[in-house]
Amino acid sequence: MSMHCPCASRVLPVEFRSAADNLFPPDGFHEGKGPSLEAAEAFAEALGVGGDYKQFWKARTSGQSIEGFLNSFQNNLDLLIQKTWVEKGDEVRKENLEDRVPPFITLIEKGEYAEALREFGAILDELAYLFFGDQRQKSDFAEYVLRIDPLFGLFWWYEGQINGGQPWIHSVNGDVLFALLLLGICYLTDF
Repeated sequence: MSMHCPCASRVLPVEFRSAADNLFPPDGFHEGKGPSLEAAEAFAEALGVGGDYKQFWKARTSGQSIEGFLNSFQNNLDLLIQKTWVEKGDEVRKENLEDRVPPFITLIEKGEYAEALREFGAILDELAYLFFGDQRQKSDFAEYVLRIDPLFGLFWWYEGQINGGQPWIHSVNGDVLFALLLLGICYLTDF
């Protein structure tokens, strides 16, 4: 279940609403416009990963390699997946999710950001299932996760937004798509 609905941002604490609504307006994007780089940077600050976000954004835009950062992300994500306790019947899901991470990294390295963003959404959706099980499908998922931890809830709100099937994804430039990827990557690298 995607949390991409007008009611989703209303459950966010007030200190997150401005950053969240600027990144993904509750009434959607008009005239094919997607998120802005400024909104992504403000959201990174709200998510608690502003320093890392700026560091890796600067490295990428100045032509430096971010391979080490992507390796750290992959290692941490693999660790999260491996350490997640699941029922025996879901072990195959964990293995399949681990297998999806290297091709996702390859998409980023190739600069195929639209496809990488779609794949990241699918990876995060599967990770949410491993973390939360059937709770993921309930209508009060946003409130549930926000009660666990506000930043954790904001991250899963972000996940719901990138999984919302945005029709604008192909009209947005690669820098903005990379910025959207970088938000989640920074959060999970530091998780």
